[in-house]
Amino acid sequence: MSNDEWKELSEKLHYGLALAEQRMLEKKALLNETVIVGTPDGEIKAIPARRLLRKAKQRKMK
Repeated sequence: MSNDEWKELSEKLHYGLALAEQRMLEKKALLNETVIVGTPDGEIKAIPARRLLRKAKQRKMK
């Protein structure tokens, strides 16, 4: 594969993963569920999906 083909594949994978994460957050938010996340300092936290979805939408707007 050429560099351009690898770049295109990488972009498609990133887009697909972002879309899957968005859909998962939307579904969990509708069901009022939490999402388990790891922080950069190694902690594991349960965060309401609605809060994560709100933050994700704010990031998209910027």
